[in-house]
Amino acid sequence: MSEKMWAERFSRKEDERVNDFNSSIRFDCRMYKQDIEGSIAHARMLARQSIISAEDAEKIEEGLLAIMSDIRGGKLAFDPDAEDIHMFVEAELTKRIGEAGKRLHTARSRNDQVALDLKMYLREETGNIARLLIETLEATVKKAEENLRTVMPGYTHLQRAQPVTFAHHMSAYAEMFARDLKKLKNAAENMDECPLGSCALAGTTYNTDRMYTAKQLGFDRPCANSLDGVSDRDFVIELAAVLSLIMTHLSRLAEEIILWCSWEFKFIELDDAYATGSSIMPQKKNPDVAELIRGKAGRVFGSLAALLTMMKGLPLAYDKDMQEDKEAVFDAVDTIKLCLSTLTPMLSTMTVNRENMLAACKKGFVNATDMADYLVKKGMPFRSAYKIVGTLVGECVQKGVGLEELPLKELKKKSELFDEDVFAAIDILTCVTRRESEGGPAPEAVERGLSSLEKRLTPLKEYFAIKRK
Repeated sequence: MSEKMWAERFSRKEDERVNDFNSSIRFDCRMYKQDIEGSIAHARMLARQSIISAEDAEKIEEGLLAIMSDIRGGKLAFDPDAEDIHMFVEAELTKRIGEAGKRLHTARSRNDQVALDLKMYLREETGNIARLLIETLEATVKKAEENLRTVMPGYTHLQRAQPVTFAHHMSAYAEMFARDLKKLKNAAENMDECPLGSCALAGTTYNTDRMYTAKQLGFDRPCANSLDGVSDRDFVIELAAVLSLIMTHLSRLAEEIILWCSWEFKFIELDDAYATGSSIMPQKKNPDVAELIRGKAGRVFGSLAALLTMMKGLPLAYDKDMQEDKEAVFDAVDTIKLCLSTLTPMLSTMTVNRENMLAACKKGFVNATDMADYLVKKGMPFRSAYKIVGTLVGECVQKGVGLEELPLKELKKKSELFDEDVFAAIDILTCVTRRESEGGPAPEAVERGLSSLEKRLTPLKEYFAIKRK
């Protein structure tokens, strides 16, 4: 077991089981880059403030860069006995450069160090997730643009309701993803306060320059309160909440894909590369990718619940409970990146069965509201028109026909307002193309919506492409 930095305080060595229980190196080692970058900025500040010598700072920076290079190149393995990534890096640095390495931790604590590393890591991952989400959004928009006139039933209560287009349906998910991007941007902006320099909880007596280290590390400003700086995990919870909402949207889309590719719907066909077979039924083509996305949403929700539960009763400032934040949020980040990177090509390669969608419209009385509107436009009160059309639907169900198949003389028995032009008014394509209201399914309305969406997305794309580059 490696010697702990704090071992001198204790008369007995730590029990090996306690060491294993206490250690976080197995999961926080992924933050080695952020830990080293934070340490370099800290060393530069210490030298700039004449707290350590320029020579020591130079040795520290060279040593840290060499450690980073060796980790990346596979020359240096993480010590499983190390307490955490911070102690591992510091111990390795001291082993390599001697006394100068021992000066690095001046005016710093692991409390502000871990808060810094986690914030830097999640800030970077927020940008990575945003870029993956933009790719998913763009694939969704492309499917919409390809299907502006692909008519399909719109549903409420999973019952055929009114005609829309596949473009309109895909655009709804594009709007959800656009809102998710705004929330990711807000989460990233809320990570712009640097905790470094808060030390254990009460700052330091050294003449540090916290604004310098904040700017060096790409933050807008240092945290305003040292207690809050080390105990704040709002940024972790906020990101987990945003990721949970993204997974809600992905899961809803996955559920519809599962339904649509079933024989009962057959609205789409998944590419063979994004489906699986059965070990016993040779005819099966299963939407396992979509099902896994739907299932993995629960993991991300669980991470959010774990984080909220962990933090809800903690007194200020740092408590060891907070070590539990990493595995939860790391898993949420990994899960959503995996789901997005798999969903995007699945969306891009799926085939839309336009004929089946149109046929479903013709069998579901989705033009019933349009028939009622036809009567309203001829002067009848809506509730009266609603009652007449409801009666006609009931008769059509008994006869096994659609509203458009009823002869005009049958319609006139219900109201003399019916005329030959009713058949044009309740034609499925007409029902869709006339819905030109803002946000509606008419091709022109969807095109306007997609154009508006692109304008709203431009600053979000620029933020994640430039500011976080």
